[in-house]
Amino acid sequence: MNIKISVIGAGNVGGLTAMRLAEAGLGDIVLVDKVPGLAKAKALDLEDASAVLKYNYNIQGTEDVKEIKDSDIVVITAGLARKPGMSREELLNKNAEILKEICLKIKELAPQSILIVVTNPLDLMTHLALKITHFKPQKVFGMGVSLDAARFANLISQKLNIPQDNIDTTVLGSHGEGMLPLPRFTKIKGVSLDEFLDDKEVEALISKTINRGAEIVSLFGSGSAYFAPSLAITAIIKAILKDEKRTVGVCAYLNGEYGIKDVCIGVPCRIGKQGIEQIIELELNSEEKAAFLKSAESVRKNLSWITT
Repeated sequence: MNIKISVIGAGNVGGLTAMRLAEAGLGDIVLVDKVPGLAKAKALDLEDASAVLKYNYNIQGTEDVKEIKDSDIVVITAGLARKPGMSREELLNKNAEILKEICLKIKELAPQSILIVVTNPLDLMTHLALKITHFKPQKVFGMGVSLDAARFANLISQKLNIPQDNIDTTVLGSHGEGMLPLPRFTKIKGVSLDEFLDDKEVEALISKTINRGAEIVSLFGSGSAYFAPSLAITAIIKAILKDEKRTVGVCAYLNGEYGIKDVCIGVPCRIGKQGIEQIIELELNSEEKAAFLKSAESVRKNLSWITT
């Protein structure tokens, strides 16, 4: 029986994710969007691409969410994109209603699936998805800090003029202004970043990483990043389906780890066929821990609309 992967939301991120999943041969793809014709059009286009590539893959586009039935993995990209000047948190109320409706359908139609949330504000939407579906926490997580880590690596590569495959970055915290790129845990051929750059240079790279998403949004004028996010999603799904046991930064539910309870936030996790198979607790120093707790508290302050 083939693996079934459903992508809900056929905009730039969802459509490109569907393409990458199909080309990687990771399973049968169902692309869903409520906009009439959008998912179907993209699926037909991707069908035609298979002949050019000489690849065999199955992709279906539909407006009917019932087609996600019995999916192994469901990716939620549906929601409004940020506009210039809009923070991820400002999207909260608008995207919460969209996500609630989708998650109830996932709970009904694909109760055994692993759910990956991409909709912003990501940490809050991941928490909402977990509370609505009542899935096990290891089977509901968000794509967030893996993208932030990739952005951090790219900026380091440009700064030091070294290949990116020599760089291993670590980012904790919320996917947004509260993210924490960690220079002490970021290695270049095994050596910490802070051995290569002074404090001022490191802080400049961290600031650029934190503001990278907003920079892209402002340049687009309407819409947000989709090339790198779609790759980050695909890499997570590959780690699940290939049971890679690979360490990836994702938005995970913490229940005491790092001294944090009942918050979804970005941490390194070992990803395999069960989803999150281990939350990895880094040995943070007092400054790093304080910053991480502050980021978690910022997320917690926005959770009242879920818990009341």
